[in-house]
Amino acid sequence: MPTQKPNYKRVLVKLSGEALMGGQEFGIEPKIFQMMAREIHEVQSLGVETSAVIGGGNIFRGIAPSAREMDRVAADHMGMLATVINALALQDALEKLGTHTRVLSAIEMRQVAEPFIRRRAIRHLEKGRVVIFAAGTGNPYFSTDTAAALRAMEIKADIILKGTKVAGIYSADPEREPDAKFFETITYLEVIEKGLKVMDTTAISLCMDNQLPLIVFDVRNPGNMKRVVCGEKIGTMVRS
Repeated sequence: MPTQKPNYKRVLVKLSGEALMGGQEFGIEPKIFQMMAREIHEVQSLGVETSAVIGGGNIFRGIAPSAREMDRVAADHMGMLATVINALALQDALEKLGTHTRVLSAIEMRQVAEPFIRRRAIRHLEKGRVVIFAAGTGNPYFSTDTAAALRAMEIKADIILKGTKVAGIYSADPEREPDAKFFETITYLEVIEKGLKVMDTTAISLCMDNQLPLIVFDVRNPGNMKRVVCGEKIGTMVRS
């Protein structure tokens, strides 16, 4: 029987907005958010200090055609606001499970979220609250992958858990190429050299420079997040 003792004290979960759409073309699928909330709730119940960063692709995809002719900075700010919508939806789902949650936004909007302050975020984690980081880094030209790497380092997380729609990292898209090679472990440098679409290059470089490990796993399989935290060999481990 696998142990239920967690391998990590503090983790950051990175969820893509696209993974939260369910079968929809864009928008919020309540059942998916409820499932993600249960996964995070289970990890938190182990005594693990848990934080999360969510992308905004599920919302921004619906307005992306209109944004093509826009200034890049304005479009990126729209994407940041989409992540705030997702963060509030996840907060609602978590609190319905009885999990105390705080949303910290890199763009100040005090009526709906606390401003991001590093020491405050750490204090919330120490008090047993799930901290959801919204609005990316607050700066254009930086993805939510980079925001996840940055926030993980700021709060001194032990690892980043990147939930995706596939079992881990492959040499190519396994949905298009069934013979694609699966990597059980891989280095950050190999990810960059092979051009694997795990996280953007800035995020990977940040993790590599700061020796921050990353596990990529299928978040759609119920219980996977808890199993990863407890040390089961699920997904792909990326490290130096």
